[in-house]
Amino acid sequence: MKSNQDTQAVKPFSMLTDFDISLYQGGKHFLLHHKMGSHVVEVDGERGVCFSVWAPHAKRVSVTGDFNKWNPDAHVLLPRWDKSGIWEGFISGLDKGTVYKYHIKTHDGFGLDKGDPFALKWETPPRTASVVWDLEYKWNDEKWMKARKERAGKPQPWSVYEVHPGSWKKIPEDGNRSYNYRELADELVPYVKEMGFTHIEFMPVMEHPYFPSWGYQVTGYFAPTSRSGDPQDLMYLIDTCHREGIGVILDWVPSHFPGDIHGLYLFDGTHIYEYSDMRRGYHPDWNSYVFDYGRNEVRSFLISNALFWLEYYHVDGLRVDAVASMLYHDYSRKEGEWIPNIYGGRENLEAISFLKDFNEAVYKTYPGVETIAEESTAFPAVTKPTVEGGLGFGQKWMMGWMHDTLDYFKRPPIFRRWHQNEITFSMVYAFSEKFMLPLSHDEVVHMKASLLYKMPGDEWQKFANLRALFGHQWTHPGSQILFMGGEFGQTSEWSHDLGVAWQLLQYDYHKGVQTWVKALNDLYVSRKALWYNAFSPAGYEWISGDDTENCVLAYLRKGEPGDKVLLVVCHFNTNAINEYSVGVPYGGTWKEVLNSDDKQFGGSGVVNGDLKAKKTPSHGHEQSITFKLPPLCVMIFEGDDVPKSKVKVEKKSAAPTATKAKPKPRTKKS
Repeated sequence: MKSNQDTQAVKPFSMLTDFDISLYQGGKHFLLHHKMGSHVVEVDGERGVCFSVWAPHAKRVSVTGDFNKWNPDAHVLLPRWDKSGIWEGFISGLDKGTVYKYHIKTHDGFGLDKGDPFALKWETPPRTASVVWDLEYKWNDEKWMKARKERAGKPQPWSVYEVHPGSWKKIPEDGNRSYNYRELADELVPYVKEMGFTHIEFMPVMEHPYFPSWGYQVTGYFAPTSRSGDPQDLMYLIDTCHREGIGVILDWVPSHFPGDIHGLYLFDGTHIYEYSDMRRGYHPDWNSYVFDYGRNEVRSFLISNALFWLEYYHVDGLRVDAVASMLYHDYSRKEGEWIPNIYGGRENLEAISFLKDFNEAVYKTYPGVETIAEESTAFPAVTKPTVEGGLGFGQKWMMGWMHDTLDYFKRPPIFRRWHQNEITFSMVYAFSEKFMLPLSHDEVVHMKASLLYKMPGDEWQKFANLRALFGHQWTHPGSQILFMGGEFGQTSEWSHDLGVAWQLLQYDYHKGVQTWVKALNDLYVSRKALWYNAFSPAGYEWISGDDTENCVLAYLRKGEPGDKVLLVVCHFNTNAINEYSVGVPYGGTWKEVLNSDDKQFGGSGVVNGDLKAKKTPSHGHEQSITFKLPPLCVMIFEGDDVPKSKVKVEKKSAAPTATKAKPKPRTKKS
């Protein structure tokens, strides 16, 4: 046992004011990262580190590390007088790079060695200590940040490329090592720019102990994983994205956390971050623990974490993982395994309140940033502003579209005529939320097959179906997200150990799909008809959805009045038709701007070029165009400029064959 003189190696010092404590305990301190954790400071002329940690039920908290040979008696922190449960103090002589943990002595007499919940950096797993660090970095994205703020609240294109940083590319010559942040900046960013995606969504980059969790089991909420480099290396990656005109979205996981002994679980020997009743506090799907959204200190911690990534890493969006699991007490639980709310319902009222506070804080503090909900149920008003009773998200993943569309495309075309409603039904509710259409990592793992191998038919038909799927996704109302490897038709399921199968690009069909996705992105960004009214019925008009025999859809996409209108024709059958007609809203020339059957995309080469509208009524219009219809294709035609007075703004959104009831998609996360 060390002497009392040794414990005085910790000097009384606090970065927290009484006002900070009041906000913290009220659940309204959203900048806790400025005050808590470890910070290099100077006190009375001495340079050192100030430590601050919340452990309200601890008997004693000390700082251990290499600097004191991990002796829990050497540097004991001081409890605050205000009974906030915060332990703090200053240790001179320490600096950036110091490795440390908190040794927490519980009232039961146990000793716990915990990482710092606010640590800016952690050791590289499997090591589990925190590291004193700073976030100094010279940013070069002023132009991007200014433009982002100016775009706030205005329509803009969202074509998102989802990336798992640890497996986008591997280096076989170096033990199949994953690319680090700076290598991703050098190769991923140019690739995404060339492909025309507007944003990259990174699966969680926060520190996590288990690589196969893909980052969704977070222990270090304020630190990027050291597997890929230092915090400044991630900043460089994001900075590079911005300088090349690419936005960055991070997956954020406020829904659950793992039970690793060095993490948040039983942090001071009691349940302070998670619900104490395991009917609320334990998540059966992921063997993890649920944050106590009713505890104000936890709310302050989580919202501070969200704003931290926006402040220090200039992130442009947060995609919130597993929102459905937060909204419902009975999510993946059987009867008797959950507790109703105070009104007897299954909704988690505390989580709903937390999500509203989170969204309000993000949009108020950082105009131009977007929050996106992975929400798989029919919970109402997810993307409505909180002032209108909504949760306040900017967008929501359209899981119903994903399930119905993949079910449809898995069917052999000969059977699709009896399932047209699966491909048209999404238009019944397409504008009930601001939807993002996802073909994510969850759809290409756990024996679900790759997107390409979900497609029926021979090799040619599989690739034609995949091109048609992407054509439909890019032209459907909403925004879109595609997981890495899908853009060229990866044949195998995604493996975090093997990475993306880039070698397939030596084959023409795979190269053709990649060229098709690039062409779709180029058209999408350059035509306001595809994104200006992405979340409004003013941007969509049905031409035909009831040709079930040929499995044909035809619809218009519209931008602002006076913009050129796009006509999309989807053919999801294997038959070829020499002459097929659809009605068009006005005459003149309709130029074929994209055709997935073009040979450059791996198609058979049946293209049409420019077409003149004829005064032959069809589909409720006075004029029509007639064209060759290749098998398994999506064609996009662009009409001539039209005087504003002639632009019809339609609010039709329901397809003739949309007859089934609105589904409630699966709620279990893959």
